[in-house]
Amino acid sequence: MMPTYTPDHLLPGRRRLLALAAGAALAGCTSTSKPMTSDLSALPLPPINQDLSAYALTRPVGPTVADRDSMHYRFERFNLQSKDGKRHYRVQLAIPRAAPPRTGYPLLVMLDGNAAFGSLTDEQLTLLATSDRPLAIAALGYETDLGVDVDARSFDYTPAVPGESPTWDDQARNRLGGGADIFLDLMAQKILPEIHRRVPSDPARTTLWGHSYGGLLALYTLFTRPQMFPRYAAADPSLWWHDGFILDVEAAARPLPGRTALLMLAGSAGLEVQSETRALRPGLDPAVVLAARERRRAVPPDATPRMAERQGERRGMTMTWKPFPGIGHGPMRPTSIPPTLEFAAR
Repeated sequence: MMPTYTPDHLLPGRRRLLALAAGAALAGCTSTSKPMTSDLSALPLPPINQDLSAYALTRPVGPTVADRDSMHYRFERFNLQSKDGKRHYRVQLAIPRAAPPRTGYPLLVMLDGNAAFGSLTDEQLTLLATSDRPLAIAALGYETDLGVDVDARSFDYTPAVPGESPTWDDQARNRLGGGADIFLDLMAQKILPEIHRRVPSDPARTTLWGHSYGGLLALYTLFTRPQMFPRYAAADPSLWWHDGFILDVEAAARPLPGRTALLMLAGSAGLEVQSETRALRPGLDPAVVLAARERRRAVPPDATPRMAERQGERRGMTMTWKPFPGIGHGPMRPTSIPPTLEFAAR
């Protein structure tokens, strides 16, 4: 049975955070999704490395599936920059060699593209390509050998907060936020048209995926520009950002333009952050790290499954909830990719 909670519309603004009392995580949400075929449901999970630094976005990505020959996929890439010239993007494409369906391939657009592309495996692509629904993939990243450009990502993936000028992502680190709408304009006006020019894809079967801040942006897009994508996948989204500001955005979400699907995935990060006691890594400023940990306690540990519950009640929404108990925030990135590939290939 779903935990009970006070309806959001009865609580103004962020006061509803007080009503989201910490409860047991939901074991699942009712979904009207069609079951996956057996071949795609066999998509392999990557091994979970116990060295959590392996999931740091500031590590070099190293060789990816694009650096190896593939019988089933060909790879392309293109580059562009932001209007102000401050952020430089790398878009990597994995295009099936199989002929596209009449309406085009289903398309998965992945945020944090460098790290996401680095998490894809040859086995996953082989299973996708040899199914009856080969999936095209576009990974939106940055011009760097690292998983991300941290400053650019912090700006691109976080929304502007009304009344704050500028909106800071992390003022202690002099890291600006608030550029989500600028980035979404760039995506709508330049990135997606160029992807569609290069890849015959089906607009009705296009998915936006993001993890952490990328999951935050995926949800922000769903709530403010639901017409951009018919499908969304959010893995361990950073709901805590700016005291749970995304919950206010959700409360004022625009109506869905038609049939929309949302896949939400979460590990144990919501629970772990409430009692974080790990020793700091050498070289980190304790005050900065402790402040960051405190910010992550801005929402209850069950905020993500509660949001999944609310979204499942929206008119026109097909909701799928997938919990991964015991999987931490960093490992959730590669862990979330196989079910997202399966979801996007429908």
